[in-house]
Amino acid sequence: MRYRNEIKHVISPADKAALLARLRAVMKRDAHAGPDGKYLVRSLYFDNVYDRALRDKLSGVSEREKFRLRYYNGDPSLIHLEKKVKKGGLGYKISETVTRDEADRIIRGDVNWMASSGRALLVELYARMKSEGLRPKTLVDYTRTPFVYAPGNVRVTIDENIRTGLACTDFLNPQCITVPATRDIVLEVKWDEFLPAPVKSAVRLKSVRATAFSKYAACRRYD
Repeated sequence: MRYRNEIKHVISPADKAALLARLRAVMKRDAHAGPDGKYLVRSLYFDNVYDRALRDKLSGVSEREKFRLRYYNGDPSLIHLEKKVKKGGLGYKISETVTRDEADRIIRGDVNWMASSGRALLVELYARMKSEGLRPKTLVDYTRTPFVYAPGNVRVTIDENIRTGLACTDFLNPQCITVPATRDIVLEVKWDEFLPAPVKSAVRLKSVRATAFSKYAACRRYD
């Protein structure tokens, strides 16, 4: 699996306005975005009984990974099981489509079927749930404004309105109550071998430095 470069910045509303103007001038809007250039993301993150994923993040462990379920725009007809792997400033993601019924069974702890599913990511999650006590922890909702740039396979996103389901894991319930987790606005830039000059110039902010911001960690702050 190929690692991609990843950087994050926490930005101000003024930064966001300036960035949007520059990004619209040099990048294309992601094809999955709606008429307003945005889409909604709902994720359900997994962790073990010792909160290893959370603790590794807060402790600054360089090599770490997280499992999550995810769907977009309130439509659970297409759900992805994802494993996100980070190593310093690099990362990659493995994804597998699951049905709504399969997602519901995983959330309820009905997981024995996963061992014989023939899908590597499901088998791995099953093994981790059995050996490490990995379980659904909390919901993370947010609004994303995405841009793409073909040279360098660049993807730039602005995430805001980050909300947490606290201890709620009712991932498939659109009425599940969530509350604001942070007012932070997060800029993420991802690319392969090189970051083209037009994009590098567009995302440059004088007073902002790269950060290790984690939406999952922000949504666990009330635990």
